[in-house]
Amino acid sequence: MFFQHIYDKSLSQSSYLIGCQTIGKAIVLDPKRDIDTYLALAEENNLTITHIAETHIHADFLCGSRELAAVTGAELYLSDEGGAAWQYEFPHTGLKDGDKISIGKLTLDVIHTPGHTPESISFLLTDHAASDQPVMIFTGDFIFVGDVGRPDLLEKAAGFSGTTERGVQQLYQSLRKFADLPDYVQVWSGHGAGSACGKLLGSVPSSTVGYEKIRNWAFQLYGNEEKFADYLLAGQPEAPRYFAMMKRLNKERRPLLAAIPPHPKLTKEQFKAAYDQGIQIIDTRDKRLFAKGFLLQSINIQANNSFSTWMGWLLSYEEQFMLIADDEQMSDLTRKLMRIGLDNILGYISDICDVGVELQKADVLSLPEFKSYLNRNDVQLVDVRNASEYREAHIEGSHNIFVGTLTSNLNKIDKDKHLVVYCQSGDRATIAHSILIKNGFNNVKYYTGGMKEWLENKEPVITKSVL
Repeated sequence: MFFQHIYDKSLSQSSYLIGCQTIGKAIVLDPKRDIDTYLALAEENNLTITHIAETHIHADFLCGSRELAAVTGAELYLSDEGGAAWQYEFPHTGLKDGDKISIGKLTLDVIHTPGHTPESISFLLTDHAASDQPVMIFTGDFIFVGDVGRPDLLEKAAGFSGTTERGVQQLYQSLRKFADLPDYVQVWSGHGAGSACGKLLGSVPSSTVGYEKIRNWAFQLYGNEEKFADYLLAGQPEAPRYFAMMKRLNKERRPLLAAIPPHPKLTKEQFKAAYDQGIQIIDTRDKRLFAKGFLLQSINIQANNSFSTWMGWLLSYEEQFMLIADDEQMSDLTRKLMRIGLDNILGYISDICDVGVELQKADVLSLPEFKSYLNRNDVQLVDVRNASEYREAHIEGSHNIFVGTLTSNLNKIDKDKHLVVYCQSGDRATIAHSILIKNGFNNVKYYTGGMKEWLENKEPVITKSVL
């Protein structure tokens, strides 16, 4: 058996290439959209991709199954569980509980494991060349290392009213199927730490059934369904706005993008014309460079592992946009945008000093400067972290407006006051600062050290115990 775990750090997303080396054929599970990764791996290992499968209709990334099938001619195997509302709307081979996929000496048994979504399935792998006992289970967003997939995403992110309670019940029932598996079976899930599909995902890539039964909180609460439900739904991270679009695009027919598209480097004249038309500008530079000089209409989303998530939070899929990025960054940034279907890139520039537009400077506060703005009637202090972080500990007098929802909550910001924003370590604060400046707020400052520096200096906080 050939086995390769492919991990996308930008979305904390796992996919898998599994092959039978005896016959030279392979299956890919839950592929990302930039499919050249799988094509190269298969070629390097003398494998032909003949099967492609998904564990469920994904919400957090645009699955590349159809792109990969179009290039390779491989058969698509997708869940036909969950009822009529949860069926894929393009040609595929449907899978039901108890079905098998055979590839040479490999067998993948299909197990219906609803909860995260009604159609979710897991794949139990047996390598018959080694043993007739199963060796791995691929759980998608059902079981993670240390956590389980949240059942509230369909309602919170995609607007499917009334699905949360049923999802909790289904997930609770699915845990029994998992617990009945041999303890030695390896667990390979769809996500790692950092994904919004759960709240306590571990950072190690895999586990075992036996270890999850003694470690995973869900099994510690199994036997008390009410406590299980309460803990499962409490403190889940905010669901990114783009999740609803991913649910739709992963289910319906859509245009395919089977190669990494090149994007033009704009001339000074082209950029200036687009700028004057109000085309959205995303500045991907480091926050410190951005603070020293930025374009008035730009939003600073740094080119790090969180880039695609924040782009999905803040951009419309109908909106054309430009990037400020170095030449050598564009391939990586394009991949990250492809993975969430943000394809509407007009082009990019690298040197903002050569576009004929006056640059602005950010008002960045050190810790002593930040303290001078506290407890003042003419200051509004805004904590742009998520709600659970805010409940855990925040600075007295601050208002919590999560940066991902800031644009829809500008009415809660007082333009007549000095605005001071902060987050955990500065990255989200610079996004919030640039959004506020873009929307006409003039007296905006941000504390770059954030709660990390504040707590390191043992400054006072309000905690959830006294809220």
